[in-house]
Amino acid sequence: MMDELKKMGERAREAAFFLGKLSVAEKNKGLLAAGEALRRDTDKILAANEEDMEAGRKRGMHEGLLDRLRLTKDRIDAMADGLSQVAALDDPVGEVLSMKKRPNGLVIGEKRVPLGVVGIIYESRPNVTADAFGLCFKAGNAVILKGGSDAIKSNMAIAAAIRKALLDSGLPGDAVQLVETTDREVAKALMRMNGYIDVLIPRGGAGLIRTVVENSTVPVIETGTGNCHIFVDESADLAMAADIILNAKTQRIGVCNACESLLIHKNVSEKLWKVLSGRLSEKHVEIRGDETVCALVPEAVKASSEDWGKEYLDYILSAKTVDSLEEAIAHINRYNTKHSEAIITESYANAQKFLDEVDAAAVYVNASTRFTDGFEFGFGAEIGISTQKLHARGPMGLKALTTTKYIIYGNGQVRP
Repeated sequence: MMDELKKMGERAREAAFFLGKLSVAEKNKGLLAAGEALRRDTDKILAANEEDMEAGRKRGMHEGLLDRLRLTKDRIDAMADGLSQVAALDDPVGEVLSMKKRPNGLVIGEKRVPLGVVGIIYESRPNVTADAFGLCFKAGNAVILKGGSDAIKSNMAIAAAIRKALLDSGLPGDAVQLVETTDREVAKALMRMNGYIDVLIPRGGAGLIRTVVENSTVPVIETGTGNCHIFVDESADLAMAADIILNAKTQRIGVCNACESLLIHKNVSEKLWKVLSGRLSEKHVEIRGDETVCALVPEAVKASSEDWGKEYLDYILSAKTVDSLEEAIAHINRYNTKHSEAIITESYANAQKFLDEVDAAAVYVNASTRFTDGFEFGFGAEIGISTQKLHARGPMGLKALTTTKYIIYGNGQVRP
């Protein structure tokens, strides 16, 4: 299989060179054609997805993961719309970031260029196949995709529709290639394809991300799991807080920007639980709390130390009572995954302190963590949420899939 991977890498290199020369109009034509192909092949894609769903049910896949895997006509339409939205975005490639004249007459500029070949290893979300293609393609990159075994049929159907649309438009089908084996050893081989792949992006659970970071010889952009917190300050509007918590926890459980941990100032704890506990119970959310929470919420169970750092992807919420804003910030910075954190407060000073001191890619005041998303941030689709601090952080849109090179104009200068 390694020989086949190398051939894929070679084809991706050729495609990337071709893509780097395309005009904005040509790239947009390919994106729109791919979106129409997804709509046209909806029945094929749904049939393939049902095979994956049935296999997942037989294996006892958790409902949160099944939700990540599930496709519907609306979700396929959203994938197609995402490609149209990417087409409508400004193309970052070719942007000149600076241009300065040196004393010796050299004119030195910095220009935005594609990364080249992007490798993406991901798990149970078939929509990533279309999203990753769209962003990589618009930014002039070829992409090699390795999805999880859970979604193999769905991914194959989506990739086939996109490749055919590109070829029918006179564009290289190898702009997107899917590794169609579920062998984990192949994923490890992909991690060692420096020379073919310029950057590798893992998108999935903590285990997958850790494996890629520890084993890859290709540079990695680390996307993160989401142990996201909401802190309810003593000045908070409690009705607003309850609405935000309910949305962040239950609007969709199997996503990295869902709230997994709740911190409540001791001065409003009793009042908040009177408003919140019944609403969470209606959604069948299990509360794992400290002693104060368990005393106020009879159905709550005592949290273990592992609960404070856990991404549940389930109808489970850890809850802790804190004495101060400072304690909340310290707890978040100790247990979070640097993804998304929120404070509910009516205090400007407390909001600013939270924004300044919480270490995360996205920090919110009086809003749900569910907004950490490329589309919601106006980037179109996203390639993932980067939780590291080098190159890119937060939702990764088009600019995160480019790098820069220096361009230098001279008129005969030689170095003395």
